[in-house]
Amino acid sequence: MHAFDVLGDPVRRRILELLVDGEQPSGELAAVVRAEFGISQPAVSQHLRVLRENGFAQVRAEGARRLYAVDAAPLQEVDLWLQRFSRFWGQHLDALATELARGRRGRRTSAGGAAAPAGPPPDEEEGT
Repeated sequence: MHAFDVLGDPVRRRILELLVDGEQPSGELAAVVRAEFGISQPAVSQHLRVLRENGFAQVRAEGARRLYAVDAAPLQEVDLWLQRFSRFWGQHLDALATELARGRRGRRTSAGGAAAPAGPPPDEEEGT
């Protein structure tokens, strides 16, 4: 199965999101995914199997528990492939960074030179 076929499924993407912070027991993964997507335990197990068989997740036994973790290798391959297309969004991100910097400079300039407008603090309601 191609990496984008694996990642194209929202359930599998969610499982990877849950695993990005570290190893998780299969039962906890299944509970979250079942609650969010309304799918059965066997369906969650099938998604975990697809991730495992395609190299996106690793599993290890700890007693009766199965602990899943992300395997970064296929994600690095996806990242390398996507880098060829970064020119399509790179300029937009650079422009956004420029505008954010201008906004920060503008706030610093206005805060240093002009007094704040008079009036009640923003958390107070009028008439109380």
